[in-house]
Amino acid sequence: MIAQKPEFEIWFVTGSQDLYGPATLEQVAKDSQVVVKGLNAAGTVPYPIVWKPTVRSAEEISAVCEAATADRKCAGVITWMHTFSPAKMWIRGLLVLGKPLLQFHTQFHRDLPWGSIDMDYMNLHQSAHGDREYGHITARLGLKRSIIAGHWQDKETQRRLGAWSRVAGAVTEGRSGRYVRFGDNMREVAVTDGDKVAAQIQLGWSINSYGVGELVKRVNAVTPAQVDKLLEEYKKTYVIAPELLNTPKQLERLKVQARLEIAIEAFLVEGKYLAFTTSFEDLYGLDQLPGLAAQRLMAKGYGFAGEGDWKTAALVRAVKLMGEGLSGATSFMEDYTYHLEGGKEMVLGSHMLEICPSIAAGPVKIEIHPLGIGGKDDPARLVFNAAPGEATNASLVEFGDRFRLLVNEVKTIAVPHEMPKLPVAQAMWIPYPDFRTGLEGWIWSGGAHHTAYSTAVGAEMLQMYADQLGLEYVCIGKTSTLESVRQTLAVQELLAHKGNFR
Repeated sequence: MIAQKPEFEIWFVTGSQDLYGPATLEQVAKDSQVVVKGLNAAGTVPYPIVWKPTVRSAEEISAVCEAATADRKCAGVITWMHTFSPAKMWIRGLLVLGKPLLQFHTQFHRDLPWGSIDMDYMNLHQSAHGDREYGHITARLGLKRSIIAGHWQDKETQRRLGAWSRVAGAVTEGRSGRYVRFGDNMREVAVTDGDKVAAQIQLGWSINSYGVGELVKRVNAVTPAQVDKLLEEYKKTYVIAPELLNTPKQLERLKVQARLEIAIEAFLVEGKYLAFTTSFEDLYGLDQLPGLAAQRLMAKGYGFAGEGDWKTAALVRAVKLMGEGLSGATSFMEDYTYHLEGGKEMVLGSHMLEICPSIAAGPVKIEIHPLGIGGKDDPARLVFNAAPGEATNASLVEFGDRFRLLVNEVKTIAVPHEMPKLPVAQAMWIPYPDFRTGLEGWIWSGGAHHTAYSTAVGAEMLQMYADQLGLEYVCIGKTSTLESVRQTLAVQELLAHKGNFR
């Protein structure tokens, strides 16, 4: 269960009008309830879909859109035009809707009744042009939205609805989300810094910073009994060398991480924070940089990023929520170093300490080693190799006047050789479409060295996420070329600065 998981629901709103008479409207209502029941039974949507009465006028449309916006449990709205719903009726409601919007372009019956089709059937089943009328106004209004076309009983359509619903949940959570930074970002670093007010305006994220002294007070208040209880959990969950537990100095180092975990989690729960950052340059009063502590809190569903990188920390939380319950997992990640052997080029992803154990393959060990940076005592950390498989690296970067979500699809492989002198969690991957295109495209796009790495959430959901939030979106994937990436960037630059051209 992901930490502080919201109790969301998805609203299903069907559009029609009074033109057709009560019998048709009764059938519309019955059909839409059958659709909702079927989608809930399919099990692909992680939140309950709630049927709402058919809307037939501008007043009814405005009322349901205002209610959805005000309802904290509503994560998003699915709209379906069962019949023809004149789009001028939708303008006022759509302009006040403050929740993610999906235009579901479907039809109640899958097949045409070839031998019996008549005008009554045609008038009832009008999605083919009803949704085009509705789609015209959503396009003209320039709404942030998603569109899914296909029969509601089709497995692929149901899967895509589930993907959109997960994205809607992450977007809606973020619009009132709180995220905490312990200390500031790493000095002189550009990409981890940024405009937190701009992020709150566009994304809803409330980014708050606290001096490390606030955390130190909580660490000092942790009791020995709390630490001993957590140590027992460590022993049951991870592989720990006996000498670590039997050496008083090493055991005390492990207890430092336990105190950090307890203190940080209490801070997050009390403040309703969904993600946090630390910085190895801002540790005054702490004995160690949080390593094991940060890893375990990520495994519980909190977002995290090192060096004060609040954008990546919040993105990690969003991707974790999107992927909850799916096969795979999500972690904070950093492109660390390369293997450049001709024809076998690959990226070694890691960080100083803080990679989430949810992506691990095989046993996870607790080890204690010098950090070599930050000037603090040797921290405990979880050491493992990431599971092989298809994955994405996503980076949210700011360009002063706008945000860009950059995604690289990658293939994570088994680590080909042991690295006994590198005691950190690590992942090894090959970027798509190939090493050079992946790297050059990433750098042309201004991507960060920190990412949200996921084997659960693919580019499809990440594009929906960008669409719903109005983010620029660049994907470097299996079919990308450097030319296509640069063309995308050029178009985005023109659109971003169109008001500056004479």
